[in-house]
Amino acid sequence: MKGNSIVGKTISEITSSIKSEAISPTEVVQCHLEQIKKTNPHINAVVQINEEEALRQAEKIAESIKKGQTPGSLHGVPMTLKDSLDTSGLVTTYGTEGKQNFIPKSDASLVRRLKNAGALLLGKTNTPELTLAADTDNLVYGRTANPYKPELSPGGSSGGAAAIIASMGSVFDIGSDTGGSIRIPSHSCGIAGIKPTSGRVPRTGHCISFNVGATESFTQNGPMARKVEDLFPILQVISGPDWIDPYIVPMPLKNPNDVNISKLRIAFHTDNGLMTPTQEIQENVMQVSEFLRKLGSSIVESKPPAIKMLDEMDNKYSTGDGREWVKRLLDRAGTKNYSPFMRKRLEEGSPIATSAFTEILETMDTYRSKMASFLRNFDVIICPASAKPALKPGGFLDPENKHVYSYTSAYNVTGWPAGVVRSGETSDGLPISVQVISSPWNEHVVLAVMRYIESEFGGWQPPTLSLS
Repeated sequence: MKGNSIVGKTISEITSSIKSEAISPTEVVQCHLEQIKKTNPHINAVVQINEEEALRQAEKIAESIKKGQTPGSLHGVPMTLKDSLDTSGLVTTYGTEGKQNFIPKSDASLVRRLKNAGALLLGKTNTPELTLAADTDNLVYGRTANPYKPELSPGGSSGGAAAIIASMGSVFDIGSDTGGSIRIPSHSCGIAGIKPTSGRVPRTGHCISFNVGATESFTQNGPMARKVEDLFPILQVISGPDWIDPYIVPMPLKNPNDVNISKLRIAFHTDNGLMTPTQEIQENVMQVSEFLRKLGSSIVESKPPAIKMLDEMDNKYSTGDGREWVKRLLDRAGTKNYSPFMRKRLEEGSPIATSAFTEILETMDTYRSKMASFLRNFDVIICPASAKPALKPGGFLDPENKHVYSYTSAYNVTGWPAGVVRSGETSDGLPISVQVISSPWNEHVVLAVMRYIESEFGGWQPPTLSLS
């Protein structure tokens, strides 16, 4: 295998080709760097290039293979990493001006694990300021465009990651998800991504880490790739305690291959009662549910009644302190000049009384309890990833879109594993994804169902600009 035929391949295809010497790690890196240089001018997804170091590490892997040394599970696989993760020796900005020249001395815990497994870092991908927006734009690098329709947003906050993966410039990336920031971009750009169970993957070295107080459990790091099959080997590498993030549990990660799809009890809904999705999205969920029924799964149309409580909480858990926690993040970054989005968010963050704030925390616990009671009768929930396909830049701020991403945020509050996979497209060619949710520590169930959906509905499809 030579040349750009390696671009667009899966992890197993790349590692097998390298092991058989059909292609060298250096050639793999070069081909993906060429793809980045070809597509990135159109989408502004990769904001730092790590070419020299990536090629040097590729040569080291080639030498180790020649010596008969056992390679890591990701040996020679090119990756990009969201610019919210610390990368030793490479500028890491968190999308905020105070960090625009920051070069970390050490890698984030999961970055170190990926490198030790043989993954090769090609560069960093764009993110909104401190990852706190559902659009990808900042004062340091500007806006990232959607590769399927550049005038639209790729979503956020892992928008740069999703855009370059969809465009075949990177095999995988690691997104972070506080309200949908892995799943929204994956839906908007037609790739696969999973938010793991809260407590699965350490957040050490991420701009929103484990030390943010009452909402620490909301933010999880997880893999994003074109194909579902690539998510599991990445998750295997990055999971488990690092003995710094105090909330990570040494819970075994089970294999998706062991899941019997015909034994699953599945609930599905096309409308969560907060915002009705487009007709095309609703029909797609119905089609996916009918397909799973034909595979033998038990299918019931039902939604957790507690989801309506999201409107009651209305994000007060992140604004109730007047967004002082965000101001502390900005202060630690040394940022004085905020993005327009951040400035607007800080202005809107009206503090509430301590008694009212603790009441919201109690309401969150009640919500989690009611959601758990619903899931007692099911193994899986199938629902839209979003009420709409990719939006225009800033579209999520439109009042009519207030609950457009409530389909994802519902499961940040519970901490359950949730993934998205492309399952169709709109009449004008935009990706549509469904979301697959399961109970805590059952990522293998989520991935197994996603894989079946992908096999039937096609999954990722290359955007036109990556082929031109």
